[in-house]
Amino acid sequence: MPQFNEMKVQLVEMQSQLTDKLERIVKNVTKEANSDWSEQAQERENDEVMDALGNEVRRELKLVNVALHRLNEGEYQYCADCGEDIAIARLKVLPFTQHCIGCASKRD
Repeated sequence: MPQFNEMKVQLVEMQSQLTDKLERIVKNVTKEANSDWSEQAQERENDEVMDALGNEVRRELKLVNVALHRLNEGEYQYCADCGEDIAIARLKVLPFTQHCIGCASKRD
């Protein structure tokens, strides 16, 4: 698996960045509300946006965690659908993918 060391480093870095980003989002959403009613309305709208961002970050973090697990299990380079090899070039561009280009195209 030495050919995947570069991807593992990239995935671990992504994991760290996404975790930090999620912590900042959670901190922002859970901060104390402003006492001014008009400010509270704006904050609630902002909270909805932050919540949506948090959901997207959670989704990405889950994909990264699955990729790291697959890497540790020796399954990283194999498509989760058909079992064929995922092209190294694809993994370098999209290190958390679980699907070869053929199966990914069918899913879209």
